[in-house]
Amino acid sequence: MIWRLMSFSALLAGALASTTPAPSPATNTEGGPCRIHNTGRSADCLGRQLDHVPWGQLPSTLEDIDLSYNKLRAVSVNDFRRLPQLRVLQLQYNNISRIDDDAFTYNPFLEHLDIFNNSLEEIPATALKPLSNLKRLFMSNNLYKNATLAADFSKFSKLQILSMGGPLVMGLKKGDFEPLRNIKLQGFAIKCSSNLIYYEPGSLEVIQTWNMGFDMAIDQQPNTLPHMLNDLANKTFGTIQFRNLFEFMYYTGDEDIFQGLENITARRLIFHRGKFNENLLRMALTNLQVTPIKRLTLQYIDFARSPTFVDSGAGSSITNLELDKLDLWYISNPDVLRFDWRFTWFNKIRQLSIQYVYFNSVPCDAWVEMEGVQVLDVSNNRLENSFIFNQRCEYRSTMPNLHTFNVSTNTLTSLKDLSALTREFQRLSVLDCSNNNFGSAEESRDCVWKQNISRVIAHHNQFVSEALHCLPTTVEFLDLSYCNLDQLDMTYFEKATNLKELLLSGNKIKYIPSHWKSPSLQSLALDGNSFGLISMESFQDMPQLSRLRAGNNPYHCTCELHAFIEDTMSTGKVNLTDWPENFKCYHPEAFLNTVISNYLPGRVACDIRLVIVICVATTAAVILILMVICYIFDIPWYTKATYQIIRAKYRAHKEKMTGETEVFVYHAFISYSHSDAEWVRDQLLPTLENNRNPYRLCIHERDFMPGKWIIDNIIENIENSRKVIFVLSRHFVNSEWCNYELYFAQQRAMGKTFSDVILVVKEPIDPNSLPSKYCKLKKMLSTKTYLEWPQQVKQQAFFWEQLRSVLGKPVQTRERLHSAKSITSSVGAESVIELPVEDGRPATRQAKVDGEKQLRKEDVKRNENEMTNLRPIPVAVAVGFAKLRAKANRRKMTSQLETAMESLIKVFHSYSSKEGDKYKLSKPELKNLLQGELSCFMAASKDPMVVEKIMTDLDENRDGQVDFQEFVVLVAALTVACNEFFVENLSN
Repeated sequence: MIWRLMSFSALLAGALASTTPAPSPATNTEGGPCRIHNTGRSADCLGRQLDHVPWGQLPSTLEDIDLSYNKLRAVSVNDFRRLPQLRVLQLQYNNISRIDDDAFTYNPFLEHLDIFNNSLEEIPATALKPLSNLKRLFMSNNLYKNATLAADFSKFSKLQILSMGGPLVMGLKKGDFEPLRNIKLQGFAIKCSSNLIYYEPGSLEVIQTWNMGFDMAIDQQPNTLPHMLNDLANKTFGTIQFRNLFEFMYYTGDEDIFQGLENITARRLIFHRGKFNENLLRMALTNLQVTPIKRLTLQYIDFARSPTFVDSGAGSSITNLELDKLDLWYISNPDVLRFDWRFTWFNKIRQLSIQYVYFNSVPCDAWVEMEGVQVLDVSNNRLENSFIFNQRCEYRSTMPNLHTFNVSTNTLTSLKDLSALTREFQRLSVLDCSNNNFGSAEESRDCVWKQNISRVIAHHNQFVSEALHCLPTTVEFLDLSYCNLDQLDMTYFEKATNLKELLLSGNKIKYIPSHWKSPSLQSLALDGNSFGLISMESFQDMPQLSRLRAGNNPYHCTCELHAFIEDTMSTGKVNLTDWPENFKCYHPEAFLNTVISNYLPGRVACDIRLVIVICVATTAAVILILMVICYIFDIPWYTKATYQIIRAKYRAHKEKMTGETEVFVYHAFISYSHSDAEWVRDQLLPTLENNRNPYRLCIHERDFMPGKWIIDNIIENIENSRKVIFVLSRHFVNSEWCNYELYFAQQRAMGKTFSDVILVVKEPIDPNSLPSKYCKLKKMLSTKTYLEWPQQVKQQAFFWEQLRSVLGKPVQTRERLHSAKSITSSVGAESVIELPVEDGRPATRQAKVDGEKQLRKEDVKRNENEMTNLRPIPVAVAVGFAKLRAKANRRKMTSQLETAMESLIKVFHSYSSKEGDKYKLSKPELKNLLQGELSCFMAASKDPMVVEKIMTDLDENRDGQVDFQEFVVLVAALTVACNEFFVENLSN
């Protein structure tokens, strides 16, 4: 059992570890309790509650079988007879009380046998006799009553490790280990009773071993320790371990029982468990001062101060303890640190490890006394900030040789306090502060570090990105793994110019910043984070980077990731140390858990240059083909024409939806130059008038009223036409009358859409070449879709279809009062006028003078209704009135209504021209007009806001002014009200 506890002996631990093969996939587990693996060479039967060896399941190729922690009671010859290749047999922790003499006869290659912690009453020497190749034999903690070895043990020339004894061995005799005299062991352990009764000097003298272990309590026989040490004198050991040296009571004697240590050469001395008081520890340390032993370990010690110790003030008795390393682990009383009330015994210790002692303060003088300490490990002590850093202490010139400081696995939180503690440690280069609570922004400010710190281990903390500024910038190695970092502050890494190795594994980093500057970084670990994208842009400012670990992240399998992997693999500059097993796709869902090495997107999907080339080439080819097709079939012209037809049909539908019901004399008025008259007579008129659904068109040669002024004819016929068609050519531009017709058509279109104006370009015209007086035509040609007369005969039929679509369906027109075709006599002469109808059949209507009068009455009535409904007066009507007024002046005759209209216009303009827009009334101008012209109305109104209300009601376009049309609404409303007043008074 002692060798189970000598875990600090690296040699022995290596020997034990070498006997346990690494598990491999099972090859045969059916029908039995054991797991057969390692291609039939190993069997795992551990802890299966077996009461016998299941030899029927075990293949003959077995070399290693583990039957520990079962209920076996005996080992018989048949148990392992079929296993001639057996080399390792583990039977520890069973209840074996008998092993047959021929149990291992058929296992000559057995090298490792472990029968530790069973119920054997005698050492099975006969059964072990055939095992000439035995190297490791563990048979301690059985029920042997003595430790005497049979003579056959001298034949185990290959034996390396031997542990023996048990709780019933009451003592050791001189001849017990005589068979081992000529065998050089690597490890030997002996276990005796907790109440050792006897020890014959010379019992251990024949033992030749590198590691020596004692598991015996000398509470009743403390004087046996000097005899044991004397038997080990003048020998060299790697490790000597005493377990439970005093198990039940503290040593209170005065005799120095450790005085034989000075004659022993050993690298390490371990005291494991047991009771130590101050006096016993002083005896051990005093003798260690003069021995070559350079490492001392005290672990699981129950320490107590000696009640008889008196501090004389003369100083510590331990002043010259030179050790390479002192381990103080799991000490029950932290007073052990201040042995004999001083810290002097730490003065010449090079490596000091204090773990699981749970001290709650470090006195100021402790730092001064540890002047020789080079490595200080105070991990696993539940330290808080105030336990280790005292602001009242003077740390200057303390710890002059310390280069490694380990404060890991505590409850420290303040990087500021830690930097204040260590800033005076002149040679400090390695700082381990892992497994603490460092990293909060509040306690990570104003840190000042020693400039020679080159290695910081800070994994398993709680860092925020702002806290990185409190870390030393001189580091070459930085471990921030598992610190809950979700982002990185690049400012710190720009300052840490010496950083060569950075570990950021197991954090929550969501993205890798681009252009991460770290000129000296050689190794970077980013595995186990939360980012899904990675690219070479992030590492292009790391010229020294050669090792990258970035697996176990939720990667988005994209072309960018594929390009990163391809570039990394092809250049070979950066080695992905965990590729490919730890690189798997997380997104998209179709590739979930796919190993990225199997993600192979197509070249076209990922090579943007190739995609651009293909797209450009394809587009160019398509454009070229379309251009050829368009050239052959003249598609642009047909497309444009079709668009115009659809647009015309849409306008017609929109007009129909608005409920337009006005009836016109003509379907269209044709405006053209005299030079284009032949095309109009030979092409336009026959096509539109001589068909199944004829249109009624107006041209000046045929339909103007003889004897009328030309301008009056133009105005009247444009007003009586549903559409106006302009036949544009170079001759049209040079015609003065065409200019008049264009002007009056524009005046008619004001306040409406320009859909009533149709432009037919008979010859190509450059809008920029038009004279300045044709500014409106220039604008229309640049903003309004027009029809072009095609020179190709095959396209002309489509042109006429376009024109019909723009004109709309020919609807019924009303009869003209006076025309060149039909002039009604004043004596009631009758005339017949043809009117086209939708089915194309001509109809007749009798027109008389009485009919003309009736039509005029209906027109007047309709105008009165429009005034009553307060509909705005069209600009075209105003222009008509102006022209009629001019004609009346020429005749020197003016009616009363015309005079009233003239007065109304003069009154409006006399007030509107005083400020701002001279054609509109502002609010002050409207108020002056009402007060000056309608004073009685204003005086009768008691409302102080009457002007504002009238302004609001009249201002339909909400421009803050009243134009003439809006003003006429007011006059019309007042006129209607006055008429009703007079009618009512006359009736009374």
